Amino acid sequence: MDGTLLAGSACLELSRRAGHIGDVEEMEERWGRGEIGHVEFYELLLPLWAELGEEDIEEVFAGVPWLAGIEEVWRDIDARGERSVVITLSPQFFADKLRGLGLHEAYGAEVLAGGEVVPERVLTPESKVYIATEVLERLGLGSDDTVAYGDSASDVPLFEILDNTVSVNGSDSLAEHAAVAYRGSDLREAYALGRELLDGTPFLLSPTGRQKEDAGKP
Repeated sequence: MDGTLLAGSACLELSRRAGHIGDVEEMEERWGRGEIGHVEFYELLLPLWAELGEEDIEEVFAGVPWLAGIEEVWRDIDARGERSVVITLSPQFFADKLRGLGLHEAYGAEVLAGGEVVPERVLTPESKVYIATEVLERLGLGSDDTVAYGDSASDVPLFEILDNTVSVNGSDSLAEHAAVAYRGSDLREAYALGRELLDGTPFLLSPTGRQKEDAGKP
């Protein structure tokens, strides 16, 4: 979700609303460097959100810089009888709101603002592989039947087990594992690349065009 569907981080935007943006920017940098783990990150973070209510969360969700075309992409997926799934290290309560835009399934860290952290309910990059594998098995699909989209090192484990992968404004560490890479602000353009990888069926692009880069695999 973060970086792939929105230009930024749900945790940062929620922290901005809570008045702790500087503290959490530092925490995210430490997290990215591996100085603190996923569980410790939320143990430090959740108390800072203690004053956030549902109205705050709704307003943050409505105001974050989402990529263009998300609802159109998910409508197209639904019309084809396919499933759209988001797996994120960010909070489940935030990812769940994507269902209102047409998403079929959302998986995230099962945490609550101001609540206690249950380590088993905090996702890791490896969790993305476990969840994706479970979803494919439940739907009776194989790895060739899906396309993964991501932007950061947390998506590397998933990209390593799939062939149809699209880096969306991705880091260098992810791009080398992706079949194709996209840079831009329109999910419809990244999705069109994914459809080419999956089955070659067309998707009507927005008038803005697209930028396609070779990355890792031909």
